Amino acid sequence: MTTQLTPMELELARMIVESLNLEAIPEHIEPEKPLYRDGLGLDSIDLLELSLVISKKYGLQIKSDDPDVTNIFSSLRALASTIEKRRAK
Repeated sequence: MTTQLTPMELELARMIVESLNLEAIPEHIEPEKPLYRDGLGLDSIDLLELSLVISKKYGLQIKSDDPDVTNIFSSLRALASTIEKRRAK
């Protein structure tokens, strides 16, 4: 059973699949599973590319030296939550 994605999570899932040319169905990405390695299988280059796409689309910088970078990319839900919080500022 898949967990229901929030609108922001679904938007991000679609963006991740499209921008990284993944063979995944955005609606089937589990929001709590890791994005990196074991979960969705992304590597550090994918995360860098994703950071650039997020920067262009949402105007937010997520840098590799950000102390929260591991938590930010820990899951689709964490990434969506971070973007929503930072956009609200």
